[in-house]
Amino acid sequence: MVRVNDLKPKSGSVHKKKRLGTGPGSGHGQTSTRGQKGQSSRSGEPKRVGFEGGQMPILRRIPKKGFNNKVFAKKYEIVKISTLEKYFKDGDNVNPTLLKEKGITNRMDFIKILGDGDLKKKINVSAHSFSKSAKDKIEKNGGKAEIIKKESRAEITKE
Repeated sequence: MVRVNDLKPKSGSVHKKKRLGTGPGSGHGQTSTRGQKGQSSRSGEPKRVGFEGGQMPILRRIPKKGFNNKVFAKKYEIVKISTLEKYFKDGDNVNPTLLKEKGITNRMDFIKILGDGDLKKKINVSAHSFSKSAKDKIEKNGGKAEIIKKESRAEITKE
């Protein structure tokens, strides 16, 4: 039967505490393994992370500049009117999913249609944004320029 007073740790699992400063015979006497003089030999030695011994820390030496909104910025994929003319037939309904399938856009970001080039076909285009000239060219040929509600990237990729 096992009793509480008979319990002891497994042999070899418990080590003797290293006794520092206990004389020359111990091998850990006098300076107690701290070396000679200096900051590290004094009590309370561990310094905070990034402490450089009184020198101006690198984080304070490097210049800092303004706020960066790169993480939150909406990235627009640009599609030209000339590209729509080249890849789509008269009467087609163009949307971001179709543009991705045809390989015109490679990411599913926000899409902006620019009025670069000529359009001679009647095309209905759905995109997140249009330039004024692109909208005019699409509507001049009898097509529609429909603005899609600007969703987050995560919602676009679910489609």
